[in-house]
Amino acid sequence: MAIWDLPRATVDIDLLIRRESVPAIEAIGERHGYIFKAGPMRFSEGAIEIHRISKADRETGDMLMLDLLLVTPQVEDVWETRERVAWEGGSLVVVSRDGLIKLKSYRSSGRDLDDIRRLRGEQ
Repeated sequence: MAIWDLPRATVDIDLLIRRESVPAIEAIGERHGYIFKAGPMRFSEGAIEIHRISKADRETGDMLMLDLLLVTPQVEDVWETRERVAWEGGSLVVVSRDGLIKLKSYRSSGRDLDDIRRLRGEQ
């Protein structure tokens, strides 16, 4: 949302990754203090699979989460339509606006539905 519409304070970072990248990304996370691993979480009949790693913030004690969203067959198109965008003097590869809408539609919480409306320019 920060890229496409609305930056907001959250305690998690979502990364869309291929399954084979999980061990390498968990190892990188561990080097940065992300040592708490949750079991895989699956939603929407397996369309969304998340591997979460967390760490406690040294100053506040708050848990910071890194959610690794796996590319499943249902979201392969989201992976394929990623875009490179300018960001703070550099660039990032992010899911497209339409890809983000698709990911949010799987969960469809109140916040997700609000985000979808904003991404579509309906608010």
